[in-house]
Amino acid sequence: MNPKWVIAAMVATSLIMVDDSLAERPAPQAGMAGRSVVIAPHGMVCCAHPLAAQIGLDVLKNGGNAVDAAIAVNAALGLMEPMSCGIGGDLFAIVWDSKTQKLYGLNASGRSPATATIEQLRRLGLTEVPTYGPLSWSVPGCVDGWEELRQKFGSRTFAQLLGPVIEYAERGTPVPEVIAGYWRSSEKRMMKDVGAAKVYFPAGRSPRVGELFKNPALAASYRAIAKDGRDAFYKGELAQKLAAYSKPVGGLMTAQDLAEHTSTWIEPVRATYRGYEICELPPNGQGIAALQMLNILEGYNLKKMGHTSVDYWHVLIEAKKLAFADRAKYYADMEFAKVPVKELVSKPYADARRKLIQMDKALADVEPGDPKLGQSDTTYLCVVDKDRNCVSLIQSNYMGFGSGLVPPELGFGMQNRGTLFAMDSTHANKLEPRKRPFHTIIPAMALKNGKPWLVFGVMGGDMQPQGHVQVLVNLIDFDMNVQAAGEAPRIEHVGSATPKGEPAQGSGTVQVERGLTEAIVSQLIHRGHKIQRVRTNGGGYQAILIDPSTGMLHGGTEARKDGAAVGY
Repeated sequence: MNPKWVIAAMVATSLIMVDDSLAERPAPQAGMAGRSVVIAPHGMVCCAHPLAAQIGLDVLKNGGNAVDAAIAVNAALGLMEPMSCGIGGDLFAIVWDSKTQKLYGLNASGRSPATATIEQLRRLGLTEVPTYGPLSWSVPGCVDGWEELRQKFGSRTFAQLLGPVIEYAERGTPVPEVIAGYWRSSEKRMMKDVGAAKVYFPAGRSPRVGELFKNPALAASYRAIAKDGRDAFYKGELAQKLAAYSKPVGGLMTAQDLAEHTSTWIEPVRATYRGYEICELPPNGQGIAALQMLNILEGYNLKKMGHTSVDYWHVLIEAKKLAFADRAKYYADMEFAKVPVKELVSKPYADARRKLIQMDKALADVEPGDPKLGQSDTTYLCVVDKDRNCVSLIQSNYMGFGSGLVPPELGFGMQNRGTLFAMDSTHANKLEPRKRPFHTIIPAMALKNGKPWLVFGVMGGDMQPQGHVQVLVNLIDFDMNVQAAGEAPRIEHVGSATPKGEPAQGSGTVQVERGLTEAIVSQLIHRGHKIQRVRTNGGGYQAILIDPSTGMLHGGTEARKDGAAVGY
């Protein structure tokens, strides 16, 4: 473990240095490609765990398509990266179907229980939705998302797709370095729950690097889904156990809430950036924040500025502040709130917003961020098959291990997405029955000449739209390859307005990774930015680039995670 960063006073104490390391292994030097681009002709899988990637690759090599492989990989990650994802969480996906030559979006996020109201929580003496515990639950959408994807595009049964991970769950899977660090960081909080202690800390502590982790309860849950499909989770054996678990622990979720859950097929939102078509999903997620940022940045010659110029980092930070101010006011479940998506992602609107940016001075009238947004644990994966079907899929429990509650018979943690509802009755994202909360997880895809060019995502709460933008700028403006684009040093601005309605104050903090020079940092401070030095910031990038000239698949997976890009 690297030594702790010391608190350092620099340039009127505007620079704070902290150690935010969770990984067991040292981080690579930021800006230096720790891995080569993986190049393959037929199919490719990128995800945050090498064994899960191999499971997906086996699906492709045995004749399955990209959707089949994505489901198998996601199921494997629910066992192998349990703090980040699992069937107690939600799912979003963007799919390119090679047969119809069309793009499809899937919102498989769950809704609040039917009895979840602001008044109900106030009667319990609460002024906000709890961060942890059963009142932070929304109905998990993951399994229904799998079924929607499988029914529309898949070619394999659940029994075929879940078979490999069931075997790992029963026989054990070795824990890799970064995931071991995340696991260890959750010990104190998670072991307070009897179910979590039994399932995830059976030795009285988290598994260490290289130790085997078994989860027979999850294997049984997967077997039920393999046998009875999504209905096992929403109407059958698993639903009954989950509903029975909810009431004694103080939850509002019922069997009826589970039975009435549905996913939604949606049209991705598109915006152009220097000739590329960038595709994100509409709210209740935050994907269009990336489009808003790109629209603002398109008005600057970033290529001329360069990756090592203070001007680039300054306008990036300011564009983020402006986009997130809109995010705080407008983004919500579009079945409950009118969200002006078309206007928010329009070029004229970006032109008007860009005029607010001053090159010599940081904007100081933005609202502080909700600390909850910066603590999200999520997993992202992407798959491209031999027919060039493409899947961009992201899945999450929200914070590490979600709500902190684990039904021991079921072997998975319950998400805490409901914590992002606002308790302000005038807010677009206010808590209401059977409503989807504001969501942070966002898959993405970029098209060139109407065909998929980049299938990608960046994990990590508030970091996600910021990460999408930085990766795209690295590729398009700075001519980096798909691996270097993810490993280059990043910044994360925290402290913007929140989707819960917190009041405005200050200009936030810019978390700067190693690799940005002291000269850049000093100049950012001079312009009024508060800087915090971090070992690595939030995020975890995976991407597959389809080379238009050769048709080859180029895979990138950054060294901030344990992940792998594998192809054949």
